[in-house]
Amino acid sequence: MNIREKLEILADAAKYDVSCSSSGSSRKNKNNGLGNGSIGGICHSWSEDGRCISLLKILMTNSCIYNCEYCINRRENERVRVTFSPEEVVNLTMNFYRRNYIEGLFLSSGVIKNPDYTMENLIRVAELLRYKYNFNGYIHMKAIPGASEDLVKRMGLLVDRMSINIELPTKESLKLLAPEKKIGDIVRPMGNVKNEMMVYGVDRKVFAHTPKFLPAGQTTQMIIGAGGESDLDIIKTSEKLYNNYSLKRVYYSGFVPVVKSKYTQGIDKTPLLREHRLYQADFLMRGYNFKAKDLLDSKNFNLDLSIDPKSNWAINNIEKFPIEINKAPYSELMKVPGFGRTYANRIIEARKFHKLTYDSLKAMKISTKRAKHFILVNGIYKGFKFNDPNDLRTLISTSDNINYEQLSMFDRS
Repeated sequence: MNIREKLEILADAAKYDVSCSSSGSSRKNKNNGLGNGSIGGICHSWSEDGRCISLLKILMTNSCIYNCEYCINRRENERVRVTFSPEEVVNLTMNFYRRNYIEGLFLSSGVIKNPDYTMENLIRVAELLRYKYNFNGYIHMKAIPGASEDLVKRMGLLVDRMSINIELPTKESLKLLAPEKKIGDIVRPMGNVKNEMMVYGVDRKVFAHTPKFLPAGQTTQMIIGAGGESDLDIIKTSEKLYNNYSLKRVYYSGFVPVVKSKYTQGIDKTPLLREHRLYQADFLMRGYNFKAKDLLDSKNFNLDLSIDPKSNWAINNIEKFPIEINKAPYSELMKVPGFGRTYANRIIEARKFHKLTYDSLKAMKISTKRAKHFILVNGIYKGFKFNDPNDLRTLISTSDNINYEQLSMFDRS
């Protein structure tokens, strides 16, 4: 099998790995233009300074010793198995880079022979790129759960970001759907990575030439919808991961029934809208200081698909509103649906000089389309006057008319 045939297979197999954001673009080069958004394996992610960068996204191999019930590459699934050598991955990366198709590499892999053997091959790719070709571009790799601590550390000194997949939201679903994988083998390296990042971070403040260890941090991915877990189970697991392991991101991959299994029989593909709501809830926890218990509880253990989680929280806590934006602290402004960091900071800065009015907000280019239902502006309320908060819920949900089924992974995450 030639390199192009391998690339087609291993780039296609990598599409189920969402812990590297992808544009989902199908734009092809035409009329002798520049660039090609649909080349197999090209995805897009973001650097620490906010730049969008193109990455070659492939698996090193789609062979695997594990038999996870939800995975298209599971051991018992009959499909063509191919493997890149480290040298082939490096040559592809350098050739794509020289043609300006990519700015970096995202490399994942099935597990061949054992975790340590697979990790050594991944590390070999990074070593060749860094040392032989002096490649300083962005590299994101998957660490293999169960690999030795030394190998995880070696990889962390070579790549920019590392993913260690949690796989499933609960111990119970992991035991049912991926019984050969152990939760300890997954969270242990997460803890080791966190500790190493702290140690190297402290050392760099003292010694300027201390090498960088995962400057772009670590991420993880979990399959949602395969084990019957609730949204509350999912976001509680995410909250724990953020608190315990300092993750940059948790990525959510809706279950797709790509292989037959008695354990997932009858479970349909997870709706993209559910995946989207989980990303929104996740963002509230990461950026708006919400807790899992604020968003869901034992009575409401799944997110309302008809309305975004922030608006849903505000309506469920309507007694806290409306708030006067000329007096409300930053933390309260951040709880207002339709307001984020930018709007909150503009409001706080502007009100130092004068009382804000609706005309002031318009001049500051602050939209109140959704926020007006939850705020007073210099004592004036312009929102929907309701007797039952559920009427407000209906109003907001009907105005939220995005076609979620057409969202790309870039938009959803």
